Amino acid sequence: MRNDWSGQVLPHAPGRRRLVGDLAGLAPETAVQTIMARNAASGPIFEQRIFRQKFVFVASGELCAELCDESRFEKALPPALVALRDFAGDGLFTAYNDEPNWQLAHDLLLPAFTRPAMQRYHGVMLQAVRELFEVLPTDGRSVEVAPLMTKLTMETIARTAFSHDFGSFTRPEPHPFVPAMVTALETGRRLGALSSLPGSFLLRRRLRRRNAGHQAYLDSMLDELISERRTGGRHEPDLLGIMLEQAHPETGERLSDRAIRYQILTFLVAGHETTSGALSLALHHLARHPEVLARAQAETDAVLGPDPDAEPAFEQVPRLRFVRRVLDETLRLWPTAPGFARTPREATTLAGYRMRPGDWALVLLPMVHRDPDVWGPDAEAFDPDRFLPERSRGRLKHAYKPFGTGERACIGRQFALHEAVLVLARILHRFDLTGDPAYQLRITERLTLMPRDLRLVLRPRVPAPTAGA
Repeated sequence: MRNDWSGQVLPHAPGRRRLVGDLAGLAPETAVQTIMARNAASGPIFEQRIFRQKFVFVASGELCAELCDESRFEKALPPALVALRDFAGDGLFTAYNDEPNWQLAHDLLLPAFTRPAMQRYHGVMLQAVRELFEVLPTDGRSVEVAPLMTKLTMETIARTAFSHDFGSFTRPEPHPFVPAMVTALETGRRLGALSSLPGSFLLRRRLRRRNAGHQAYLDSMLDELISERRTGGRHEPDLLGIMLEQAHPETGERLSDRAIRYQILTFLVAGHETTSGALSLALHHLARHPEVLARAQAETDAVLGPDPDAEPAFEQVPRLRFVRRVLDETLRLWPTAPGFARTPREATTLAGYRMRPGDWALVLLPMVHRDPDVWGPDAEAFDPDRFLPERSRGRLKHAYKPFGTGERACIGRQFALHEAVLVLARILHRFDLTGDPAYQLRITERLTLMPRDLRLVLRPRVPAPTAGA
C-alpha cells in the first residue's frame, strides 16, 4: 500500500510536521471535509502525508478525466478498501483487478440489472416505501431523516438481494444482523485509518479480535441462508438466486458459497449506505429551496395525479426528470461515495509528476464536482437545472463521477437511481417538507457521507393534478 511516487513532493497545505506529516487535526470522522478545507488553494493535485504514507488527491475535472482513461489507468485499492477486505473479501467493490472472482461475479450479475430484473425490483421498492409511510408522524413532529432512509434502503436491498425481511419498520429493536454489520464496517474504517500509523499492529489486532464475534455472526447467518437455498431447491428471482443457479455463459464457472457471501455483503453495504445518504441530502436541499421543492412536487403531481397514495408505475419513473436532476445535483455537491483511487497500467506522468504502477491517486469527488472550470463560478450553489441537456452539452467528459468509472464502476447504478427517484417522488407527492432554518448542514463520514442530525417535519399535502412540471 506504499504510495511513494518516486519520492516526489507534491503541493500540500502548510503546517506539515517532521514526523507525523499532515496528521494534526485530521480526525477520521471529518477527514474528507478537513482535507477539502485545508487544500482549497493547493491546486488540482496535492498530497497529504500521514507518517510515512502519502495520499495523493486529484481535485480538478481535467485530471479526473485523465485518470478515467481506461487505456492508461485502472482501479486501485487505497488503505480504506484494503481494510474492508476483512469484511467483504474479494467482493465486487473490494477485489483487486487480477482476482478472478471479480470478473466472474460481474459477468454473472449483469442480468440482475437488466430492464426485466428492474421491473421485478420495482414492486419491492414500493412495498418498502409503504412501510416507511406507516411509521412517519403526520402531526407536526420532526423526524431524523438519515436513520429512516437507512432503514428503507436496507430493507430494499435485503429483499432484492436475498429475499430477506429485516423488519426494520416493525421490530422494536433492530435485527441483530444490522448492528453487527455496522460494527464490522466501523472496524474496517478504523483499521484503514490506523494502517498509516507506525507500530499499529497491536491496535489493529485488538480491533479485529473485538470484531470477530460480529463478523462470525454475519458470516454464519449468510452461510446458513446460502446453504438452505442451495439444498432446499427454492427458486427466488433475486441476486442470490442468480449467483446460485447461473453459470458463466462462456466458461461454465460458478461462484463458490464463500464468494457468494462476499457479494451479498458487498451489495448490502454499497446498496444501502450510498442511496440512503443521497436521499437524506436531497431532502435537505429540497427543504432549503422552496422553489425547487415546488417544481419537484408539481412534476410528481403531473405524473401521478391527484391521489396522494398513487404509486408510480415502472414506466413512469423515467418521466420524473426534474426529480432526477435534483438527485444528480445532490450527488454533485456531496457524492455519498466521496472518491475512488486509480493507478497507472504502466509508467506515465500526471500533472507533470512521475507515476509508476503501484502509485495511486484518489479522485476527491466533492472537489472535482465543484471545479469552477467545469461547473462555472456558481459551482457551490444547488441548481438542478445545471443538468438540463442544453446546459450539459459540451461539458467535460468524466467530470461527474458519483458512481465511479470504467469497468469497476458501480454495477448497481441503475438500481440505485431508480430507487432514489421513486422514493423521492412518493415522499414529495404525499408530503410538504420543512426544516429548522437554523440548521447548518454537517456531514458524518462513515464508509459514505451522510447528513448529521438532520430533522424535518413532513406534513400531508393535497396534490395539484393540473400543476405543470
